[in-house]
Amino acid sequence: MLAALVLWAAPSSAADHLSADQVRAVVVASPGKANLAGKDMSGADLTGLDLSGAALAGANLSGANLHGVKLVGADLTGADLSGADLTFAWIMRANFTRARLHGATLQTVVTSTGMDNTQDQAATFVDADLSDASITVNFSFDDLRGARFTHAHMTVDMRNQSMGLLRTAFESAKLDGADFTGAGLGHVTFRFAKLGHARFVDADARNADFAGADLTGADFTGAKVQDARFAGATMTGVTGLASAAGGAD
Repeated sequence: MLAALVLWAAPSSAADHLSADQVRAVVVASPGKANLAGKDMSGADLTGLDLSGAALAGANLSGANLHGVKLVGADLTGADLSGADLTFAWIMRANFTRARLHGATLQTVVTSTGMDNTQDQAATFVDADLSDASITVNFSFDDLRGARFTHAHMTVDMRNQSMGLLRTAFESAKLDGADFTGAGLGHVTFRFAKLGHARFVDADARNADFAGADLTGADFTGAKVQDARFAGATMTGVTGLASAAGGAD
């Protein structure tokens, strides 16, 4: 009897996994308000799907193909997007609070309906994990307090700029307590960003732009800052810059 109860209480994990077709069916049935919170969609090919406004809190999207997916206004609080491909995904007003994006690909992500980011379209990445991610995103105005970018790859490849400078930007973003330890930040801009007590330990920030940023209490120990720009930045309590290789402007 006990064995029968145990078997009844332990359904197959495969049965809990939603296929791409099942996900699309949910979206078609509830456009703009699909409830996929906590669902397992790991590895699914959801290319081009419109998940705007969807409830995705706690969902498992690890390894999923989210190329071109619209996540406008979606709630991804605590979702697992580890290793997911979000190339060309739309993320305006999306909530990635505490989301796991370890090793994810975020290339040329759409962050605004116009040419520039605006405050009313800002996304949220509070305490999100973007460690080891490959990133080319305009995070300007976004809330990224406590986000982890450890060993993330954001350095611009200057050999691949035939259509203009494509680079990661954090202009006027909220980054207090963010961790960029060991990250590649070459040519990334942090102009006017809030970076209180942020960590840049061993980061490669050569040619990065910190003009006008608030770097109160930031730690640059072991960071590379050759040709980085700090004009007008608030440097109260900053550590590590005095011994950083190459100096800064």
